[in-house]
Amino acid sequence: MTPLELLAGRGPDLLVRIVTVACSDRVLPDMAVELAGLVVRSATDLPFCDVYVLDEEERVLECPGREPVPLGEGDVGWVAAHGRPRPHPDGRGAALPVRAGHATLAVIDTRSAGPCREEDLELVTALAALFSPVLHSCRRLRNAQEREHSAERFAERAVEVQEAERARLVRDIHDGVAQRLASLGFHLSACDQALSHGASREAHDQLMLARELSELAAAETRAAIGGLRPPVLDDLGLSAALATLAREAGSRQPALDVTVTVSGELEDELPDHVQTALYRIAQEAVGNGLKHAKASVVHLLLEHERDRVRLRVSDDGVGFSIQDVFAPGRRPDSYGLRGMSERAELLGGRVHVSSRPGGGTVIEAVVPLRR
Repeated sequence: MTPLELLAGRGPDLLVRIVTVACSDRVLPDMAVELAGLVVRSATDLPFCDVYVLDEEERVLECPGREPVPLGEGDVGWVAAHGRPRPHPDGRGAALPVRAGHATLAVIDTRSAGPCREEDLELVTALAALFSPVLHSCRRLRNAQEREHSAERFAERAVEVQEAERARLVRDIHDGVAQRLASLGFHLSACDQALSHGASREAHDQLMLARELSELAAAETRAAIGGLRPPVLDDLGLSAALATLAREAGSRQPALDVTVTVSGELEDELPDHVQTALYRIAQEAVGNGLKHAKASVVHLLLEHERDRVRLRVSDDGVGFSIQDVFAPGRRPDSYGLRGMSERAELLGGRVHVSSRPGGGTVIEAVVPLRR
């Protein structure tokens, strides 16, 4: 018996309710709430039901009004990971998968007042099969909207960063390079006057001061240029730039052990914009290890695969609560997480952050390669 035939055998009222829910606005999380309500109204003894939908990264299941469930954890996470129903240990209800092909899209988590009735489980299984294409459509729409919002946020942030970068360059040039050059001119003039009066010793002293100022001006100019795009990226590529970043981090904090591993080979060199984005993500992640994590070890892993490149930055620091940082109303800017995600998303990639208090932090960026 097909799911539709099973549901039709429950009477026309159920079919009307199904059509009403299926034809409502196909947006999440509203559709998940409507489906949960449909289960409660249609079953004999299932007074509680939640529908958890897998997020775009397929790592967490989300349900309105509930804490997110990591893939593989608890009954809901187990069902999503294995694609099979699982009764609750007390026998009062079960978690059932909503599948599309071989993939699990969502999990319907039911609770009954007493031992769960077999006919109720058959009903929920049939509804899961019937609503699979509906939830699949909802997820695709949500993912497309999230990408669109990410692109809009990145465009806004790009303008902010551009203006901030211009302001920084103005400050660096005015307060640094311009002042050094003005002083340099003063000492060269003093040297010229000393030479015209035959005071060679004084001229030599002024020339040495001028030389020091020219070296400072050159160093400040290199620092300003490096803030825009690290020259080592142009000279040696991303792998060498990451090694340089590790050495610099270790020199700033000698107790910190920063290592770099590169695996795999590419037929062609990474595009400049991909190298820059990954370097900036690594720079921010390593900076977090220096400023926030209180870590003793930071490891950078760059993996080249056939169709994508993966950057993984892990530390053994104090970690933090993902839920607290990404809670509604909170801005995760203090850790630079938003900027890292936006850089990857602009390239069609994703950044995943895993951390827990006392358990260190792992930041992983995956960027697809165009062929």
